[in-house]
Amino acid sequence: MDDLGFVQKIIKGDKQSWDEFVDKYSRLIYNYIYNILKPKFPELAVKENLNDIFQDIFLSLSLDNFRKLKSFKAKNGCSLASWLRQVTINYTFSYLRRVKPLVSLDEVNKDGLKLGDTVIDRSLSVLDELKREDELSHLKSCIEQLDSDDKYFLELHMNRGLNLEIMKDLLGISRGAIDMRKSRLLDRLKACFKSKGFLS
Repeated sequence: MDDLGFVQKIIKGDKQSWDEFVDKYSRLIYNYIYNILKPKFPELAVKENLNDIFQDIFLSLSLDNFRKLKSFKAKNGCSLASWLRQVTINYTFSYLRRVKPLVSLDEVNKDGLKLGDTVIDRSLSVLDELKREDELSHLKSCIEQLDSDDKYFLELHMNRGLNLEIMKDLLGISRGAIDMRKSRLLDRLKACFKSKGFLS
């Protein structure tokens, strides 16, 4: 089931879907809150504050017959996780403005970072995340078009991190043949990726 269908079930009052939502996204939301508070306001990144914000976010999502959750539309392929990240950032900023009214969110710390910079530095924006997800989806599609030998080569070299020297012995071919195979494989993937409009 896609994210939008999943949210629609929650909005219609399916308790099991809501429980699944809480189980699936609790850690994600909690970590987002922590990553916002910890760098700039370590004194606020205590369990009590984290729990308060965490509970308030879930409460805000469920209030008024899930009014806030209804605003998730999965536009432009936006995932529920990306949308929740933005909701969490916005809510946590609002919380900071309430509890730290004299501290500007634009204030620079000893490392030369603003709170906003810290959030941006630690995670991708929603648009960047969507772009990355789209690119990964197309890359997987390109890899699926490879033959089994090329997939095996990629698995060994990219996923398992075997260097080319080890691979030439493992596959019983020369280093020159390994280099040529890698170059040919990368050219095929680039061509496939370019055909999908991702490389100029």
